[in-house]
Amino acid sequence: MKYRRRLFRHRDAYDLKGTNALFLKAMRENCAYAYKHCPGYRAILDDAGFAPDRLQTMDDLADLPFLPTALFKRRRLFSVPRWRLPLVVTSSGTSSGKASEIGFTVGDLWAGLKMVLRICKLRHLISPKPCHYVVFGYQPKHKNRTGVSRTAFGVTLFTPALSRTYALRWKKTGNAKSQEASGGRPMTAPTGRERGKGEYVLDLGAVQDAIVKHSKSRFPLRFMGFPAYAWFLMKRMDEQNVRVQLPKGSKLMLGGGWKQFYAEQVDKSEFYALAKKVLGLDDKDIIEFFGAVEHPIFYNDCEKHHFHVPIYSRVIIRDPETLKPVPNGTPGLVNLVSAMDIGTPLLSVMTDDLGVLHDSGECGCGLDSPWLEILGRVGMQDIKTCAAGASEILNKVEVEL
Repeated sequence: MKYRRRLFRHRDAYDLKGTNALFLKAMRENCAYAYKHCPGYRAILDDAGFAPDRLQTMDDLADLPFLPTALFKRRRLFSVPRWRLPLVVTSSGTSSGKASEIGFTVGDLWAGLKMVLRICKLRHLISPKPCHYVVFGYQPKHKNRTGVSRTAFGVTLFTPALSRTYALRWKKTGNAKSQEASGGRPMTAPTGRERGKGEYVLDLGAVQDAIVKHSKSRFPLRFMGFPAYAWFLMKRMDEQNVRVQLPKGSKLMLGGGWKQFYAEQVDKSEFYALAKKVLGLDDKDIIEFFGAVEHPIFYNDCEKHHFHVPIYSRVIIRDPETLKPVPNGTPGLVNLVSAMDIGTPLLSVMTDDLGVLHDSGECGCGLDSPWLEILGRVGMQDIKTCAAGASEILNKVEVEL
């Protein structure tokens, strides 16, 4: 994967124009590898009449068959034997309990590390100064392989961690104190249960106590995790008239989306205003991440809070009805393209997100890269049909699990 290595060594993480040729070579290289080593992916490309050597121009990326995220929840696709994959992570799953399983090779993980370090430096997230952490996510548990839990823990390694307080704590099923600890808010996390053993519950009381305690520390406090739980916590503090002024250098970092609390999602301006009111955090202290287990590229917002597309990926917006690419500025389904992962063929993934790709000049932060605005999540029948059709193709071949 020499072209991938060269791409991930490039110094400017947002130099899309200067890396188009290299990105295309990395995509062709990855596609050829997946075609040779993943029978399921080869069957999908053959059914579409697409060969890896057809990737000759950037426009050809739109012709590469995309795989809906729903497909990964139906079938397991690996280009490397599972026993040779040092890391296999899962998505948060669906209401039916189905979750994607995505495999990473050592080379994939090394490329991802270089990507994260380069992008984080732009937002000054890596520091030798110790911090306390509040994680609006899962308390680590050896059977929890979800990507969001591993990402949240990974973010706490950006600085030396003095302490970690988790909002979603593992408790035995039937614990009578769980509801009280949650402050009356929804408790169960996405895919939070292990039948007959226990579940993750939202313990806002413990988080609030930790915030008050660490607000008196000389070390910064950093938050990381689901924005919904951060919002529930700040609302709880506001209702109880609890106000703190966090130490200088504290940051509120958000990622993972609103999940099943999408109906309760609030406007960013309202969210930021409440963070200033109860935590004393300014707009510049709030940082958002975007990504997916099926597209493990690190999207870190700029100072204007926009998700600029890094050189490690490209974004295609497609018409919901025709699935044809649309011009920048037009809403549509978000199709994410990347050559990072060879453990699982994630070259072109269709999400169920509705978004708009804006020209770089519409931001004003100085980054010369288009930026992605996520408008919401949709349930498109075409996507479901495509996933079902791909699954039928995979049923005809032996897929390594």
